[in-house]
Amino acid sequence: MTLDTPPLDTASPDNPSPDSTSPDTSLPRTSPPALAPILGAVFPRTAFGPDETAALVALQQVLDTDVEPRAASVDREGRYPTTSIAALKRSGILKSAVPAAYGGLGASNRFSAEAQTRIAAADSAVAQVFKIHDELVREIFVYCPEDFAPKLAKLILDEDAIIGLAVAENGRSVDAPMQTTVFDQPDGSSVVNGVKIYTTGAAEADYIAVWAFDPIAGASDWRLGLKLNLVPRSSPGVTVHRDWDMLGQRGTDSGTITFDQVACDPGLVANVPGRSPVLHGPLRYQVGFAADLVGIGVAALRAAIPFVHEVSRPWPSAAVSTAADDVVVRRLAGELAAELAAAYALVIATGDLLDACDRGEITRTELAIPVYAARVAANKAALHATSEIFQLMGTRSAKRENGFDRFWRNARTLSLHDPVDWKHVEIGSNLLSGWEPPFSPYT
Repeated sequence: MTLDTPPLDTASPDNPSPDSTSPDTSLPRTSPPALAPILGAVFPRTAFGPDETAALVALQQVLDTDVEPRAASVDREGRYPTTSIAALKRSGILKSAVPAAYGGLGASNRFSAEAQTRIAAADSAVAQVFKIHDELVREIFVYCPEDFAPKLAKLILDEDAIIGLAVAENGRSVDAPMQTTVFDQPDGSSVVNGVKIYTTGAAEADYIAVWAFDPIAGASDWRLGLKLNLVPRSSPGVTVHRDWDMLGQRGTDSGTITFDQVACDPGLVANVPGRSPVLHGPLRYQVGFAADLVGIGVAALRAAIPFVHEVSRPWPSAAVSTAADDVVVRRLAGELAAELAAAYALVIATGDLLDACDRGEITRTELAIPVYAARVAANKAALHATSEIFQLMGTRSAKRENGFDRFWRNARTLSLHDPVDWKHVEIGSNLLSGWEPPFSPYT
Protein backbone atom coordinates (compact mmCIF):
# COMPACT_ATOMS: atom_id res chain seq x y z
CA MET A 1 0.00 0.00 0.00
CA THR A 2 1.30 3.44 -0.90
CA LEU A 3 0.41 6.81 0.47
CA ASP A 4 -0.77 9.45 -1.98
CA THR A 5 0.11 12.31 0.31
CA PRO A 6 3.20 14.33 -0.61
CA PRO A 7 6.34 13.85 1.48
CA LEU A 8 6.69 16.00 4.53
CA ASP A 9 8.74 19.14 3.89
CA THR A 10 11.10 19.37 6.84
CA ALA A 11 13.16 22.25 5.53
CA SER A 12 13.65 25.14 7.91
CA PRO A 13 16.34 27.70 8.77
CA ASP A 14 17.74 25.14 11.22
CA ASN A 15 17.23 22.18 8.91
CA PRO A 16 17.76 23.33 5.31
CA SER A 17 16.60 21.25 2.40
CA PRO A 18 19.22 19.34 0.39
CA ASP A 19 19.20 21.96 -2.38
CA SER A 20 19.58 24.88 0.01
CA THR A 21 22.46 27.21 -0.70
CA SER A 22 23.10 27.77 3.01
CA PRO A 23 26.67 26.87 3.97
CA ASP A 24 27.26 23.60 5.82
CA THR A 25 28.59 24.57 9.22
CA SER A 26 28.81 21.02 10.57
CA LEU A 27 32.19 19.56 11.47
CA PRO A 28 33.88 17.79 8.55
CA ARG A 29 33.75 14.03 8.62
CA THR A 30 37.24 12.69 8.25
CA SER A 31 38.25 9.06 7.94
CA PRO A 32 41.48 7.85 9.50
CA PRO A 33 44.54 7.95 7.22
CA ALA A 34 44.96 4.82 5.14
CA LEU A 35 47.93 2.57 5.84
CA ALA A 36 50.20 2.66 2.81
CA PRO A 37 50.80 -0.72 1.14
CA ILE A 38 54.23 -2.26 1.59
CA LEU A 39 54.63 -3.38 -2.02
CA GLY A 40 51.71 -2.13 -4.05
CA ALA A 41 48.90 -4.62 -4.51
CA VAL A 42 51.25 -7.61 -4.24
CA PHE A 43 51.11 -8.08 -0.48
CA PRO A 44 47.77 -9.10 1.03
CA ARG A 45 46.11 -6.48 3.22
CA THR A 46 46.61 -7.18 6.91
CA ALA A 47 43.85 -6.19 9.31
CA PHE A 48 44.59 -4.17 12.44
CA GLY A 49 42.40 -2.41 14.96
CA PRO A 50 42.11 1.39 14.88
CA ASP A 51 44.80 2.02 17.52
CA GLU A 52 47.33 -0.28 15.87
CA THR A 53 46.51 1.15 12.44
CA ALA A 54 47.05 4.69 13.70
CA ALA A 55 50.39 3.66 15.21
CA LEU A 56 51.50 2.06 11.94
CA VAL A 57 50.45 5.14 9.95
CA ALA A 58 52.49 7.36 12.27
CA LEU A 59 55.42 4.97 11.94
CA GLN A 60 55.24 4.94 8.14
CA GLN A 61 55.31 8.72 7.99
CA VAL A 62 58.53 8.79 10.00
CA LEU A 63 60.02 5.98 7.91
CA ASP A 64 59.29 7.86 4.68
CA THR A 65 60.58 11.25 5.82
CA ASP A 66 63.37 10.46 8.30
CA VAL A 67 64.57 6.87 8.16
CA GLU A 68 64.64 5.66 4.55
CA PRO A 69 66.40 8.78 3.18
CA ARG A 70 69.27 8.13 5.61
CA ALA A 71 69.60 4.39 5.05
CA ALA A 72 72.44 4.57 2.52
CA SER A 73 74.51 6.89 4.72
CA VAL A 74 73.89 4.68 7.76
CA ASP A 75 75.36 1.78 5.78
CA ARG A 76 78.36 3.83 4.63
CA GLU A 77 79.16 5.12 8.10
CA GLY A 78 78.70 1.72 9.72
CA ARG A 79 77.68 3.13 13.08
CA TYR A 80 74.59 3.28 15.25
CA PRO A 81 71.77 5.13 13.41
CA THR A 82 71.39 7.83 16.06
CA THR A 83 69.20 10.19 14.04
CA SER A 84 66.93 7.43 12.75
CA ILE A 85 66.40 5.99 16.22
CA ALA A 86 65.52 9.48 17.48
CA ALA A 87 62.89 9.59 14.71
CA LEU A 88 61.53 6.22 15.82
CA LYS A 89 61.18 7.60 19.33
CA ARG A 90 59.14 10.50 17.99
CA SER A 91 56.82 8.11 16.16
CA GLY A 92 55.87 6.39 19.44
CA ILE A 93 56.57 2.92 18.07
CA LEU A 94 59.06 2.13 20.85
CA LYS A 95 56.19 2.32 23.35
CA SER A 96 53.89 -0.06 21.48
CA ALA A 97 54.82 -3.25 23.34
CA VAL A 98 54.07 -1.87 26.82
CA PRO A 99 50.94 -3.71 28.06
CA ALA A 100 47.71 -1.75 28.22
CA ALA A 101 47.53 -2.44 31.97
CA TYR A 102 50.57 -0.18 32.37
CA GLY A 103 49.39 2.56 30.02
CA GLY A 104 50.84 1.28 26.75
CA LEU A 105 49.29 0.18 23.48
CA GLY A 106 49.69 -3.50 24.29
CA ALA A 107 50.28 -4.13 20.61
CA SER A 108 49.96 -7.64 19.22
CA ASN A 109 52.78 -9.76 17.87
CA ARG A 110 51.07 -9.43 14.48
CA PHE A 111 51.54 -5.67 14.82
CA SER A 112 55.21 -6.15 15.73
CA ALA A 113 55.82 -8.35 12.67
CA GLU A 114 54.20 -5.73 10.44
CA ALA A 115 56.16 -2.89 12.04
CA GLN A 116 59.48 -4.73 11.69
CA THR A 117 58.81 -5.51 8.03
CA ARG A 118 58.04 -1.86 7.33
CA ILE A 119 61.06 -0.57 9.26
CA ALA A 120 63.36 -3.04 7.48
CA ALA A 121 62.00 -1.89 4.13
CA ALA A 122 63.23 1.58 5.13
CA ASP A 123 66.50 0.60 6.89
CA SER A 124 67.18 -2.94 8.05
CA ALA A 125 69.76 -1.85 10.63
CA VAL A 126 67.15 0.34 12.31
CA ALA A 127 64.71 -2.56 12.16
CA GLN A 128 67.12 -4.87 13.97
CA VAL A 129 67.70 -2.28 16.71
CA PHE A 130 63.92 -1.93 17.09
CA LYS A 131 63.51 -5.71 17.04
CA ILE A 132 65.72 -6.15 20.10
CA HIS A 133 63.96 -3.41 22.05
CA ASP A 134 60.48 -4.71 21.20
CA GLU A 135 61.29 -8.32 22.10
CA LEU A 136 62.92 -7.36 25.37
CA VAL A 137 60.02 -5.18 26.46
CA ARG A 138 57.50 -7.93 25.70
CA GLU A 139 59.49 -10.53 27.63
CA ILE A 140 60.56 -8.48 30.64
CA PHE A 141 56.95 -7.74 31.53
CA VAL A 142 56.43 -11.52 31.71
CA TYR A 143 59.29 -12.46 34.03
CA CYS A 144 60.19 -9.28 35.92
CA PRO A 145 59.49 -8.65 39.63
CA GLU A 146 55.99 -7.24 40.17
CA ASP A 147 57.30 -3.92 41.48
CA PHE A 148 59.58 -3.48 38.47
CA ALA A 149 56.83 -3.54 35.83
CA PRO A 150 55.54 -0.01 36.54
CA LYS A 151 59.15 1.25 36.63
CA LEU A 152 59.81 -0.26 33.21
CA ALA A 153 56.61 1.25 31.85
CA LYS A 154 57.67 4.67 33.13
CA LEU A 155 61.12 4.36 31.56
CA ILE A 156 59.61 3.62 28.16
CA LEU A 157 56.45 5.70 28.19
CA ASP A 158 57.68 8.79 30.03
CA GLU A 159 61.42 8.79 29.38
CA ASP A 160 61.38 7.41 25.81
CA ALA A 161 64.00 4.83 26.75
CA ILE A 162 65.28 2.30 24.23
CA ILE A 163 66.85 -0.97 25.37
CA GLY A 164 69.76 -2.81 23.76
CA LEU A 165 70.94 -6.35 24.44
CA ALA A 166 74.15 -7.93 25.72
CA VAL A 167 73.84 -11.72 25.92
CA ALA A 168 76.07 -13.44 23.30
CA GLU A 169 79.60 -14.42 24.24
CA ASN A 170 82.65 -15.60 22.34
CA GLY A 171 82.62 -19.22 23.49
CA ARG A 172 84.01 -22.07 21.47
CA SER A 173 80.45 -23.18 20.68
CA VAL A 174 77.33 -21.09 20.22
CA ASP A 175 75.73 -22.56 23.36
CA ALA A 176 78.84 -22.56 25.56
CA PRO A 177 78.20 -21.78 29.25
CA MET A 178 77.91 -18.09 30.08
CA GLN A 179 81.13 -16.56 31.35
CA THR A 180 79.79 -13.14 32.36
CA THR A 181 79.24 -13.23 36.11
CA VAL A 182 77.07 -11.33 38.54
CA PHE A 183 77.54 -11.35 42.31
CA ASP A 184 75.28 -9.82 44.93
CA GLN A 185 76.79 -7.22 47.23
CA PRO A 186 76.03 -6.52 50.93
CA ASP A 187 74.29 -3.22 50.08
CA GLY A 188 71.74 -5.01 47.86
CA SER A 189 73.37 -4.11 44.57
CA SER A 190 75.25 -6.51 42.32
CA VAL A 191 78.41 -6.39 40.24
CA VAL A 192 78.76 -7.64 36.65
CA ASN A 193 82.00 -8.66 34.94
CA GLY A 194 82.39 -10.04 31.45
CA VAL A 195 82.69 -9.48 27.71
CA LYS A 196 79.75 -9.62 25.32
CA ILE A 197 79.71 -9.82 21.51
CA TYR A 198 76.87 -9.19 19.01
CA THR A 199 75.39 -6.53 21.30
CA THR A 200 72.70 -5.31 18.91
CA GLY A 201 71.17 -1.99 19.88
CA ALA A 202 73.41 -1.55 22.92
CA ALA A 203 76.01 0.84 21.48
CA GLU A 204 73.82 3.90 22.07
CA ALA A 205 70.90 2.44 24.02
CA ASP A 206 69.57 4.22 27.07
CA TYR A 207 69.75 0.91 28.94
CA ILE A 208 71.61 -2.30 28.16
CA ALA A 209 69.89 -5.54 29.13
CA VAL A 210 72.81 -7.60 30.43
CA TRP A 211 72.38 -11.32 31.01
CA ALA A 212 74.88 -12.71 33.50
CA PHE A 213 75.26 -15.83 35.64
CA ASP A 214 75.40 -16.07 39.41
CA PRO A 215 77.34 -19.30 40.11
CA ILE A 216 76.23 -19.34 43.73
CA ALA A 217 72.51 -19.04 43.04
CA GLY A 218 72.79 -21.35 40.04
CA ALA A 219 74.71 -24.14 41.75
CA SER A 220 71.71 -26.48 41.92
CA ASP A 221 69.70 -25.19 38.94
CA TRP A 222 71.21 -23.06 36.16
CA ARG A 223 67.95 -21.19 35.66
CA LEU A 224 68.21 -19.77 39.18
CA GLY A 225 71.61 -18.34 38.30
CA LEU A 226 70.45 -16.41 35.23
CA LYS A 227 70.02 -12.74 36.08
CA LEU A 228 69.06 -9.80 33.92
CA ASN A 229 70.01 -6.25 34.85
CA LEU A 230 69.19 -3.05 33.00
CA VAL A 231 72.44 -1.10 33.01
CA PRO A 232 72.57 2.55 31.91
CA ARG A 233 75.00 2.73 29.01
CA SER A 234 76.94 5.52 30.72
CA SER A 235 77.61 3.43 33.84
CA PRO A 236 81.24 3.33 35.06
CA GLY A 237 82.97 0.19 33.82
CA VAL A 238 80.92 -0.13 30.61
CA THR A 239 83.12 0.08 27.51
CA VAL A 240 81.52 0.09 24.05
CA HIS A 241 84.38 -0.86 21.71
CA ARG A 242 82.73 0.20 18.43
CA ASP A 243 84.51 -2.66 16.65
CA TRP A 244 81.58 -3.85 14.50
CA ASP A 245 82.98 -4.36 11.00
CA MET A 246 80.67 -6.66 9.10
CA LEU A 247 79.73 -7.05 5.46
CA GLY A 248 76.17 -5.94 6.15
CA GLN A 249 73.80 -4.74 8.88
CA ARG A 250 76.59 -2.29 9.60
CA GLY A 251 74.36 0.30 11.25
CA THR A 252 73.39 -2.07 14.07
CA ASP A 253 76.81 -1.36 15.59
CA SER A 254 76.58 -4.79 17.22
CA GLY A 255 80.18 -4.99 18.42
CA THR A 256 81.92 -5.88 21.65
CA ILE A 257 81.07 -4.44 25.06
CA THR A 258 83.14 -5.01 28.19
CA PHE A 259 81.67 -4.90 31.69
CA ASP A 260 84.37 -4.30 34.29
CA GLN A 261 83.13 -4.23 37.88
CA VAL A 262 79.87 -2.63 36.78
CA ALA A 263 77.67 -1.84 39.78
CA CYS A 264 74.01 -2.65 39.04
CA ASP A 265 71.13 -0.76 40.63
CA PRO A 266 68.95 -3.18 42.66
CA GLY A 267 65.95 -1.23 41.36
CA LEU A 268 66.79 -2.25 37.80
CA VAL A 269 66.78 -6.04 38.25
CA ALA A 270 64.63 -7.14 35.33
CA ASN A 271 63.92 -10.80 36.03
CA VAL A 272 62.89 -13.16 38.77
CA PRO A 273 65.42 -16.03 38.67
CA GLY A 274 63.66 -19.21 37.67
CA ARG A 275 60.83 -17.35 35.95
CA SER A 276 62.93 -16.73 32.85
CA PRO A 277 63.61 -17.43 30.07
CA VAL A 278 60.27 -17.43 28.26
CA LEU A 279 60.10 -20.81 26.56
CA HIS A 280 58.86 -19.48 23.23
CA GLY A 281 61.08 -16.40 23.35
CA PRO A 282 63.58 -17.75 20.79
CA LEU A 283 60.69 -18.30 18.38
CA ARG A 284 59.70 -14.65 18.69
CA TYR A 285 63.29 -13.77 17.76
CA GLN A 286 62.99 -15.95 14.65
CA VAL A 287 59.79 -14.23 13.57
CA GLY A 288 61.60 -10.90 13.90
CA PHE A 289 64.50 -12.08 11.76
CA ALA A 290 62.06 -13.31 9.12
CA ALA A 291 60.21 -9.98 9.12
CA ASP A 292 63.46 -8.07 8.74
CA LEU A 293 64.55 -10.27 5.86
CA VAL A 294 61.26 -9.76 4.04
CA GLY A 295 61.67 -6.02 4.55
CA ILE A 296 65.15 -6.10 3.05
CA GLY A 297 63.83 -7.88 -0.02
CA VAL A 298 61.06 -5.31 -0.33
CA ALA A 299 63.58 -2.48 -0.03
CA ALA A 300 65.67 -3.95 -2.85
CA LEU A 301 62.73 -4.36 -5.19
CA ARG A 302 61.35 -0.92 -4.42
CA ALA A 303 64.76 0.63 -5.10
CA ALA A 304 64.99 -1.21 -8.43
CA ILE A 305 61.65 -0.02 -9.82
CA PRO A 306 62.55 3.63 -10.55
CA PHE A 307 65.92 2.54 -11.94
CA VAL A 308 64.18 0.20 -14.38
CA HIS A 309 61.93 3.05 -15.53
CA GLU A 310 64.56 5.78 -15.71
CA VAL A 311 67.92 4.16 -16.49
CA SER A 312 67.65 0.53 -17.63
CA ARG A 313 67.53 -0.26 -21.35
CA PRO A 314 65.33 -2.95 -22.90
CA TRP A 315 66.94 -5.88 -24.68
CA PRO A 316 66.60 -5.60 -28.47
CA SER A 317 64.67 -8.86 -28.78
CA ALA A 318 61.92 -7.43 -26.56
CA ALA A 319 61.03 -4.95 -29.31
CA VAL A 320 59.85 -2.35 -26.79
CA SER A 321 60.97 1.19 -26.05
CA THR A 322 61.40 0.93 -22.26
CA ALA A 323 62.83 -1.73 -19.96
CA ALA A 324 59.67 -1.67 -17.86
CA ASP A 325 57.79 -3.03 -20.89
CA ASP A 326 60.31 -5.83 -21.47
CA VAL A 327 58.39 -9.06 -20.79
CA VAL A 328 61.47 -10.76 -19.33
CA VAL A 329 61.94 -7.89 -16.89
CA ARG A 330 58.28 -8.08 -15.93
CA ARG A 331 58.46 -11.83 -15.44
CA LEU A 332 61.43 -11.57 -13.07
CA ALA A 333 59.87 -8.68 -11.13
CA GLY A 334 56.72 -10.75 -10.68
CA GLU A 335 58.66 -13.79 -9.50
CA LEU A 336 60.62 -11.83 -6.88
CA ALA A 337 57.49 -10.04 -5.66
CA ALA A 338 55.51 -13.30 -5.39
CA GLU A 339 58.21 -14.93 -3.29
CA LEU A 340 58.30 -11.94 -0.95
CA ALA A 341 54.51 -11.91 -0.69
CA ALA A 342 54.45 -15.59 0.29
CA ALA A 343 57.13 -15.04 2.92
CA TYR A 344 55.29 -11.99 4.25
CA ALA A 345 52.05 -13.96 4.60
CA LEU A 346 53.89 -16.59 6.64
CA VAL A 347 55.49 -13.94 8.83
CA ILE A 348 52.12 -12.35 9.64
CA ALA A 349 50.60 -15.78 10.30
CA THR A 350 53.37 -16.58 12.78
CA GLY A 351 52.70 -13.24 14.48
CA ASP A 352 49.14 -14.48 15.06
CA LEU A 353 50.51 -17.79 16.34
CA LEU A 354 52.76 -15.94 18.79
CA ASP A 355 49.69 -14.14 20.11
CA ALA A 356 47.90 -17.49 20.46
CA CYS A 357 50.90 -19.00 22.26
CA ASP A 358 51.04 -16.01 24.61
CA ARG A 359 47.41 -16.78 25.50
CA GLY A 360 48.18 -20.47 26.04
CA GLU A 361 46.01 -21.61 23.14
CA ILE A 362 48.63 -23.60 21.20
CA THR A 363 51.68 -25.66 22.08
CA ARG A 364 55.24 -24.57 21.57
CA THR A 365 55.64 -27.08 18.73
CA GLU A 366 52.54 -25.75 16.96
CA LEU A 367 54.26 -22.38 17.00
CA ALA A 368 57.81 -23.51 16.28
CA ILE A 369 57.39 -25.44 13.04
CA PRO A 370 55.48 -22.66 11.20
CA VAL A 371 58.05 -20.15 12.50
CA TYR A 372 60.84 -22.26 11.00
CA ALA A 373 58.94 -22.37 7.70
CA ALA A 374 58.54 -18.59 7.74
CA ARG A 375 62.23 -18.14 8.42
CA VAL A 376 63.19 -20.42 5.52
CA ALA A 377 60.82 -18.67 3.12
CA ALA A 378 62.02 -15.22 4.19
CA ASN A 379 65.67 -16.21 3.78
CA LYS A 380 65.15 -17.52 0.27
CA ALA A 381 62.97 -14.63 -0.86
CA ALA A 382 65.31 -11.96 0.53
CA LEU A 383 68.50 -13.47 -0.87
CA HIS A 384 66.89 -14.07 -4.24
CA ALA A 385 65.44 -10.56 -4.49
CA THR A 386 68.59 -8.76 -3.35
CA SER A 387 70.72 -10.73 -5.79
CA GLU A 388 68.43 -10.72 -8.81
CA ILE A 389 67.55 -7.02 -8.80
CA PHE A 390 70.79 -6.56 -10.74
CA GLN A 391 69.47 -8.88 -13.44
CA LEU A 392 66.27 -6.87 -13.31
CA MET A 393 68.04 -3.52 -13.77
CA GLY A 394 70.93 -4.46 -16.03
CA THR A 395 74.65 -3.70 -16.12
CA ARG A 396 74.36 -0.02 -15.27
CA SER A 397 72.94 -0.91 -11.86
CA ALA A 398 76.24 -2.48 -10.80
CA LYS A 399 77.99 0.89 -10.47
CA ARG A 400 79.30 1.22 -6.96
CA GLU A 401 77.85 4.71 -6.61
CA ASN A 402 74.33 3.30 -6.87
CA GLY A 403 74.74 1.40 -3.61
CA PHE A 404 72.36 -1.40 -4.57
CA ASP A 405 74.77 -3.96 -3.12
CA ARG A 406 73.84 -2.97 0.44
CA PHE A 407 70.56 -4.86 0.22
CA TRP A 408 72.29 -8.15 -0.56
CA ARG A 409 74.98 -7.50 2.05
CA ASN A 410 72.35 -6.87 4.69
CA ALA A 411 70.30 -9.93 3.75
CA ARG A 412 73.34 -12.20 3.55
CA THR A 413 74.63 -11.06 6.95
CA LEU A 414 71.29 -11.36 8.72
CA SER A 415 70.59 -14.73 7.13
CA LEU A 416 73.61 -16.22 8.90
CA HIS A 417 71.92 -15.93 12.30
CA ASP A 418 70.54 -19.45 12.87
CA PRO A 419 71.46 -21.43 9.71
CA VAL A 420 68.32 -22.24 7.73
CA ASP A 421 69.67 -25.68 6.85
CA TRP A 422 69.01 -26.59 10.47
CA LYS A 423 65.48 -25.24 10.07
CA HIS A 424 65.05 -27.59 7.12
CA VAL A 425 66.23 -30.49 9.27
CA GLU A 426 63.94 -29.51 12.13
CA ILE A 427 60.89 -29.14 9.89
CA GLY A 428 61.65 -32.50 8.29
CA SER A 429 62.18 -34.16 11.67
CA ASN A 430 58.77 -33.01 12.82
CA LEU A 431 57.11 -33.99 9.56
CA LEU A 432 58.64 -37.47 9.37
CA SER A 433 58.87 -38.50 13.01
CA GLY A 434 56.82 -36.08 15.07
CA TRP A 435 59.93 -34.58 16.68
CA GLU A 436 59.17 -31.67 19.00
CA PRO A 437 61.83 -28.98 19.27
CA PRO A 438 63.20 -28.66 22.80
CA PHE A 439 63.84 -25.26 24.32
CA SER A 440 67.18 -23.70 23.47
CA PRO A 441 68.24 -20.20 22.42
CA TYR A 442 68.10 -21.37 18.80
CA THR A 443 65.07 -23.69 18.69
